[in-house]
Amino acid sequence: MALDLYQRLGLKRGASEAEIKKAYRSLAKQLHPDRNKDNPNAAKRFGEVTSAYDLLSDKDKRARYDRGEIDEEGNPKMPFGGGFGGYSAGAGGTQPGGPQGFENFNFGGTEGADLGDLFEGLFGGGAAGQQRGGRFGGFRQRARMPQKGADVAYRLKIPFEDAVALKPQRITLADGKTIDLKLPKGLEDGTRIRLAGKGEEGPDGRGDAIVTIEIAPHRLFTREGTNIRLDLPVTLKEAVLGAKVKVPTPEGPVMLSVPKGTSSGRVLRLKERGFVAKDGRRGDQLVTVEVHVPADDADLQRFVEAWNGDGNPRASFGV
Repeated sequence: MALDLYQRLGLKRGASEAEIKKAYRSLAKQLHPDRNKDNPNAAKRFGEVTSAYDLLSDKDKRARYDRGEIDEEGNPKMPFGGGFGGYSAGAGGTQPGGPQGFENFNFGGTEGADLGDLFEGLFGGGAAGQQRGGRFGGFRQRARMPQKGADVAYRLKIPFEDAVALKPQRITLADGKTIDLKLPKGLEDGTRIRLAGKGEEGPDGRGDAIVTIEIAPHRLFTREGTNIRLDLPVTLKEAVLGAKVKVPTPEGPVMLSVPKGTSSGRVLRLKERGFVAKDGRRGDQLVTVEVHVPADDADLQRFVEAWNGDGNPRASFGV
């Protein structure tokens, strides 16, 4: 019997989010294809534990899985919402709100639902159902369509700078092969990228690989929509007299003009230095100036003591 998602991670049902994350990290480190190039079973297990973590880390999908509504691949387990009550048949087919029971389904004719496969296990197959001559004897047999292989889930953490520049990322798949993944416009933390035919093998072909992107935080930049923000310290002299200063951006440093008489909190804009939107337009880098005042500068202290100041900047507060 195939292991359920919790068993794949070596856990029991009811495990906490922290326990799930810890178990996945430990197994992913052990089974990663880069560390098991001569062990195809490890590569397969890597795909299985990654797929399990991807579903169980999604609160909504985990709740549906725990209730038995979806299977290990995230697909619904039962047709018609998991039961047959509450539907009635009319000219347009089944409708919600009708009386309970099988009699409310239209099983005959070309308009009726073909439920032969569904009841095959209950009534011993189509032939047995015909011999019984009962109300289910008229089901038409339908060959099951070949199924594609299962999708394989991956999580890829990328540097902040690479996300801004949409730099292609190299990823190792469960079969040990590496590909260069092209990042799409409108990239967000949690964006999912589907790689057709890169999943598990099946009777009707391979499934897909689903790559979930995680954008790593940056020590200097923060994201705000398609814009990015940066707090920039400047000297008192640069703020008072104005200056050109070097400013970091995700794609390298540039020169920025600090206007004469700039106060702390003023926001300066570097156009088109932010993230790329889905429509191809690019956000800006917003630079907030922070004037740095030295704590022990005797010359500055003497100057300020002799200076009359510039009035009361808090006058508008009414204090």
